[in-house]
Amino acid sequence: MLFKIKNLEYKKSNKTILNNLNFNIEEGKHLLVLGSSGSGKTSLLNLMSGLLKPTNGEIFFKDHEYSSLLEEEIDRIRAANFGFIFQKLHLIGHLNVKQNIDLIKNKNDSKKVENLIHGLGLTQKSEQMVSELSVGEAQRVAIARGLANSPCVIFADEPTSSLDDYNTQKVMELILEQTKQTKSTLIVSTHDKRIKKYFSKITEMSL
Repeated sequence: MLFKIKNLEYKKSNKTILNNLNFNIEEGKHLLVLGSSGSGKTSLLNLMSGLLKPTNGEIFFKDHEYSSLLEEEIDRIRAANFGFIFQKLHLIGHLNVKQNIDLIKNKNDSKKVENLIHGLGLTQKSEQMVSELSVGEAQRVAIARGLANSPCVIFADEPTSSLDDYNTQKVMELILEQTKQTKSTLIVSTHDKRIKKYFSKITEMSL
């Protein structure tokens, strides 16, 4: 079992964001967390990746239960296993597309980066500063960066929210192709119902 979530609760400013969640994710399986803004779907991703601490309940990643680990141990698990595609892109504006992606990879695998850039239709933009890109192009750079390390778990927060139908399909196909190659698990939070067809396991969250 890759993830096991038991009786998970998360409160913020005395407001209950998540309450009594229970589910498992097997290795190589994918999860879509679908819901409107404010429904707690991003909080769930941040809890599962160890970026937030639950108010109550347990989160197991493989054989590790987060509450029993030191921050440094969670950081090591995150660095070794997780890739992130954030809603806020966190790109560095004074670096070009390729440089932003290169920053994240642990190994010198230029071919991998080139394939990602090509697959996302960014070949003509690889030397362009990210500050000069459109919103959709910048999002595709962030997606390439999240895949660059071939992580075993990819957390993606609204990866298609600013993309048109064509690029949404291209992005989902590329991400899912990467998961096949690396036998990794994709966990997506979104309000974008267009991508429901790519997932067999869907958790719908409401306010």
